[in-house]
Amino acid sequence: MFKPRSERIEGLSKKFAQNIIALEEIFQGNVGVYIDYANVRPWATKLGWNIDLHRLKTFLNSFDNIKAIKFYDGILAGDVKSVRAGKDKLKIFKAGFISKPVKIMKKSIDHTSIKEFSPDLLEQFIRKCLLLKYKLETIEYLNKRFKEMNSNGIYYLEDRKCNFDVEIGTTMMLDFEHGATDTFILWSGDSDFADVVSKLLLAGKKVILFATARKVSKELNDLQTNGLLIYDIQKIREFICWVNQI
Repeated sequence: MFKPRSERIEGLSKKFAQNIIALEEIFQGNVGVYIDYANVRPWATKLGWNIDLHRLKTFLNSFDNIKAIKFYDGILAGDVKSVRAGKDKLKIFKAGFISKPVKIMKKSIDHTSIKEFSPDLLEQFIRKCLLLKYKLETIEYLNKRFKEMNSNGIYYLEDRKCNFDVEIGTTMMLDFEHGATDTFILWSGDSDFADVVSKLLLAGKKVILFATARKVSKELNDLQTNGLLIYDIQKIREFICWVNQI
């Protein structure tokens, strides 16, 4: 049952009553929510609005059968802004906030021994199937850009990575085995979750993907035939985005 946790949410729930009713029908039994924020954050660019984590947590807590909210995000060690943001997320989600250090990988772009038509440097950044479609002039042009960066003293690029697929998938399966969760709400569109989602569906569990259009992998989209539901988060925009963006 939906019990608004703030006056603002109460007012919005009256204005968008049908959306709340639809969610109450979706949230059956004990509900677990798993938010892959590294996957969710880029959606802001697509949507043109940002998720307010305080409002998101308050909104989800308004459904009394949501028993657990688990929020996954990385922290960039030594970065004041990232560390501060991590502390804020800990205050909001408490024990439900799971984090780990962001890995920084240095990829060499040293052009010294690279031939002008060689794809060796480009293969670090562009998939081979796409590289094979490039004309030699395109590869030569991109290699010249590497050479220019080298002349400016840049010999490597930093690539940041912080993947929680294993942690989230493991937690979902453990929650399933413990029998404490009937409905699994996954905030992600990553294809790496297809196996876990498929197993839960085969076991008769209800799984709903909270995502946005064209940000769901084909592997997950295909699981709709097995019972996976995909809920467009734009339907709850007013409840969870920054107030000044409504």
